[in-house]
Amino acid sequence: MPQTREPQLNAREEALTRFIKAPDFPCVGAKSALGRGRLNLYSARSLTSAWDDLAVQDRLMRLAWDYHEDPALFTSFAVVFEGPDDLSEAAFERHMWERLQSLTDKDAWRGQKADSRVSTDPDDPHFSLSFGGEAFFVVGLHPRASRPARRFAYPALVFNLHDQFEILRAENRYEKLRESILERDLALAGSLNPMLARHGSISEARQYSGRAVDESWRCPYHRPEPDADTARLLTELDEAK
Repeated sequence: MPQTREPQLNAREEALTRFIKAPDFPCVGAKSALGRGRLNLYSARSLTSAWDDLAVQDRLMRLAWDYHEDPALFTSFAVVFEGPDDLSEAAFERHMWERLQSLTDKDAWRGQKADSRVSTDPDDPHFSLSFGGEAFFVVGLHPRASRPARRFAYPALVFNLHDQFEILRAENRYEKLRESILERDLALAGSLNPMLARHGSISEARQYSGRAVDESWRCPYHRPEPDADTARLLTELDEAK
């Protein structure tokens, strides 16, 4: 039988794998995903462009479907962009939410429902993004991030399945993993990330970009609902399957 070859990584994807493999990189969950071959990578054009949004949404949707059929711990999806490499933290945050809004719009208009276990309201403490019916937590990386753990050579968005956190909690492994990440981040940065919080205590939307924000910050995001005609068409298509 012919041997299965590992997919060839481009320079940006290789850079991300090296970044995660670095001994002082704090997120042991990302290290586990990479080590188990479950870090799915995609190279996109500019973070400021919608060029790759449909392809990214499609991969997120199918990853969610596959995970629903076979829930494998430490499965993540990372999008590495060509640039820009000179965005301030505020500019990165703005363009990140533009991409996330565009991906959400496409997910909704392709008939995908939000994960009912989380809220679609970014002001809700139980908020999370949804793609393909599964909730995701996003970690933004870019060259000018103030936190060392977020300071990567290219803009990147890492999507982590929320259900994995619940599995770890059920197995009494979540707190140990979280403590390990916090200790490693403290050792790397010299201080704890002030934006970190447990899901359900404050909206996780505040954590995605890595920028420290105050109480006045408002998330520029909403999940759309299809109009009546589109909803009826989607229902007919579902019934025809």
